[in-house]
Amino acid sequence: MNAIPARLSLPLLLLALSACTVVTGSGDDAAARADAAAEEAAPDETVARAADGLAPPDAFLARLAQHCGQAFAGRIVANEPAPAGPDDFEGKPLIMHVRGCDDPARELQVPFHVGDDRSRTWLLTRTDTGLRLKHDHRHEDGSDDAVTMYGGDTAGAGTAQRQEFPVDAESIALFEREGLDASVTNTWAMEIEPERRFLYELSRPGGRLFQVEFDLTAPVDLPAAPWGH
Repeated sequence: MNAIPARLSLPLLLLALSACTVVTGSGDDAAARADAAAEEAAPDETVARAADGLAPPDAFLARLAQHCGQAFAGRIVANEPAPAGPDDFEGKPLIMHVRGCDDPARELQVPFHVGDDRSRTWLLTRTDTGLRLKHDHRHEDGSDDAVTMYGGDTAGAGTAQRQEFPVDAESIALFEREGLDASVTNTWAMEIEPERRFLYELSRPGGRLFQVEFDLTAPVDLPAAPWGH
């Protein structure tokens, strides 16, 4: 079987996979068996199988892109140490929406809604060396927040399941300028188990760990568009 190229869009992934199907037998019987197999294979399963043959960054994007157009509810599974004052996330509905899928092999946009706050969007971009995560923060009128477009690039290949994003120099300068000194050691991470769970994580060497886990088995109603989009 020929190797599947490492930078395919989802439609091309499906096409490449179908081109690699091996059919035994001959004539109408073989064609009928091939048609039946194609009908039985769910699109998300097909993409998952294709993703297994990709480089880890591309496989990770492909797994997340299976859920384009869907939204999922989340829950906080780690928040250490506990905040000293009011927490922006506790007790509020947490919804992720895989929304920006115009070119899913290169970029995905995933708004993260916290209650009525629609200021946050995760931007995942394919780079020449891996993946880039940026946090697009907007005000309700669509204007940029003072702290926006921060994040980092992966330092290694990662896996199809987990990608880590150490804070980049641009973000460190932003945090220092805005007096957010604790954030200059941030590492973000994302994990996905297809059809099971998605995890967003923030950690710091001093022991800070924040994780939100989303249930991919139960899509919810789509939220309104994020602010500014």
